[in-house]
Amino acid sequence: MKKAILYGASGLVGFNILQELLWSNDYDEVIAVVRTELPIKHYKLKVLTGDFGSFVGLVDGIKVDEVYIALGTTRKKTPDNASYYQVDHDYPVLAAKIAKENGASSVFFVSSIGANVASSFFYPKTKGQAEQDIILQNFEHTHIFRPSTIIGNRTKARPVERVLGRIWEFISPVLTGKMNKYRSIEAKQIATAMINAAKNPSEKSKIYHWHEMIQLV
Repeated sequence: MKKAILYGASGLVGFNILQELLWSNDYDEVIAVVRTELPIKHYKLKVLTGDFGSFVGLVDGIKVDEVYIALGTTRKKTPDNASYYQVDHDYPVLAAKIAKENGASSVFFVSSIGANVASSFFYPKTKGQAEQDIILQNFEHTHIFRPSTIIGNRTKARPVERVLGRIWEFISPVLTGKMNKYRSIEAKQIATAMINAAKNPSEKSKIYHWHEMIQLV
């Protein structure tokens, strides 16, 4: 039985990861580090509440086998580049670093399609740098998931994303071959793929696009 720690459990993908971890027979304890109370209780679940400035003290010395990271923000919430970079790069990398120090052998990171450290655009470059710096933590196994448009029911309404999601659902079937990595994917499918990827890890580092995630669902 394994012990996992999860960052970002209050988000769409993160909450689905949390549910998958709690339902899985492979885990006997799941630690969720969150800023606000979660709408779920479970005998396996331990919730640590604090802001991004205090989570280091919250998790210090807590031994885990795996770390799941689904942290991220939006331009509406975080219009300032420095703050955005902190949420999408600094905190995920720090979460991975602490988990590695606390014994984690595997990291599972939700990134984004197009992540590229050499990009001239802020968002994909930030995601690419986060990926690179998490890989540099030298886990036994590093799993990076790069979804395109994510579909699911959010607790907080995002009208524009809802409309774009519906449009992308219509477009997705025609995205074939090398373009299939741009297909939309359900948050639950991402979560299921992550938990299944943890069952028999083999590669030192692996990147999952739409096709690789769907194969694991």
